[in-house]
Order: sequence, then C-alpha cells, then structure tokens
Amino acid sequence: MSFGTAPSGEQVERHVLTDGRMRAAILSYGAVLQSLEVSGVDVVLGYPALDDYLTRSRYFGAVVGRYGNRIAGGRFTLDGVTHRLPVNNGPNSLHGGVNGFDKRVWRVTDVSGSAVTLEYVSPDGEEGYPGTLTVRLTYTLTGDALRLDYRATTDAPTVLNLTNHSYFNLAGGGDVLGHVIRIDADHYLPVDATQIPTGELAPVAGTPFDFTTPHPIGERIADPRLGAGYDHCYVLRGDIEVTDPAGGLTMRVTTTEPGVQFYTGNLLDGVATAFGKHAGLCLETQHFPDSPNREHFPSTVLRPGEEFTSTTIYRFSSLTEPVQGVTGQK
Repeated sequence: MSFGTAPSGEQVERHVLTDGRMRAAILSYGAVLQSLEVSGVDVVLGYPALDDYLTRSRYFGAVVGRYGNRIAGGRFTLDGVTHRLPVNNGPNSLHGGVNGFDKRVWRVTDVSGSAVTLEYVSPDGEEGYPGTLTVRLTYTLTGDALRLDYRATTDAPTVLNLTNHSYFNLAGGGDVLGHVIRIDADHYLPVDATQIPTGELAPVAGTPFDFTTPHPIGERIADPRLGAGYDHCYVLRGDIEVTDPAGGLTMRVTTTEPGVQFYTGNLLDGVATAFGKHAGLCLETQHFPDSPNREHFPSTVLRPGEEFTSTTIYRFSSLTEPVQGVTGQK
C-alpha cells in the first residue's frame, strides 16, 4: 500500500508481513522497519506518517549506509586514493553522510506473506563513496523471529558497512533502563571525545561495559566512563540477549557480523522526536566504526567480483519458553 510521496517525487510503499504471533511493517523509504509486533506488543519505535520520518527521525528502523557508524574526519584512503565524505557528526561522517541509505527510496523487488526484498542502487560518487553499489535486503518472519539478509555487489573497490538502526523496547512503552541485557563480548572499543575508536580492543572485565553476565541497562548508566550513556561497539564472541523482566519478553540476537553498536537512546529528548531519553535501545550489528582507517580492524572493503553477505536474526520468547537454535550466528 502507498505510504506517501518522498521529496524526490518517488512513491513510498508499506508492506505488512505476518507469521504466527509476529507482524512487521516495512517501508520502502530507508528500508525502514516501521513496526514489529510480538503477540500484539510493538517492540520497535516508529512513526505513523512519512512526514515524521522526513523531519523527526533519528534513523528509527532504517538501514544505514553506505557506511554505518562513524568515519574519522570524513575521509579514508583506498588503494592509494583518498575519498572525502560529508561531515555530519562533529568532525566525522556518520551513517553514510547527509543523504545516506536511510533517506533513499528503495525498490521493492519481491513480496510474499512473510518476506519482502528491497533493492537500492547507490551510484558512483554518492556521498563521496566510490563505485556503483547494488544492495539487496530481505526481511523474513520465521515463526518467532525476524531475519535480515543483506547482499551487495560493486563495480569498483569501495567500503561498506550496513546495519539496521531499530530502537527496541520490549515493553512497548516507557524507558528501557529496567531491561536486562547480556552481550557475549569480552572486549569493546574505547572512543575519543568525538566517538571515534582509539584503536584499542579493551577488556570489559571490571568496567561498566561488562555484560558477559546479565545486568539491567540502568544499573551503571550514570558511570562517568560512559559519557551520556552506552554508545559503544562490542567485539562479539557470540549472541546478545535482552529481557523485559516486567513483561517477560526476551529477544535473542545472532549475527554474522563481528561487532554490535549498543546505544541506549541517549539523545532522544521527546521534543525533536516523539520519544524521550532511553525510550529504546539499538543493537546495530555491524563491522567496527572507522574500519577504513584502521588496518587491524576487520576489513570493510568490497571489490568487483565479490559479494557482501550479512545475516542478523532477532528471535523472541517469553521467560518460560525455550529459545530455539538459529542459523546465521557468528
């Protein structure tokens, strides 16, 4: 169904997927996950109208790229050529620049009752990135899970880091400070004052970044070592699990990506957006920030003849239900 007209004049589509107790709504604008209902509870933050996404969004539910997260100084060098990117986050480039994938209308190429595939072709030079890049994303509901499968190819060497920027709230409202989270990661990436990784892979042990055992999000969020709150990349060893103790819903996240950016909605204010501070948490499965400028980080370079693939799965259960095994885990 139509969801309105983008500033480019392109029509925006909205597709609803259903499977069992799950229901998801996907927009072709930004490949946005507008809603995700689990037994009638919408567990992601979203807006009812396109204008809200155009004027009040903080990447709610969108796919961000060509490079999700930050690139220092808005520049990187690839094969001896320096590429300059728009600077839109202090001195750095964030989430693909001023007009990243979150602000583009994707083409819907296939729809079924439980899956939708979207495609976006990013031309050479868009937001400063080299190569014409073709990206395909399939959202699939499978029983008690939402699965995201990404594929991409390029006609020239480029860098790529795709992720979904949904804000989750398993209670369907209020803040997420009482949610309990476990992150199977022994290390995280410390950042400088502009949130660029220092290059160190620091141990989480003995710090407020340690979620190898479950902790409430709000338990240590005021620690001055966090700054405004959690907004850090973790080096994943396994899965992530979040639980709302009050409602009993648990979300388990598995991914083929090497890291996850854990963000606690620190900049939401209830004024510029409809949602207040800590109204949702992001688990942006991805490669590391600023990887194009860090040779010792996992590479984000994609070359002609190669295919980028990535899978992330969000599986839901109650506290009394066993969590089933899934494919696509790192």
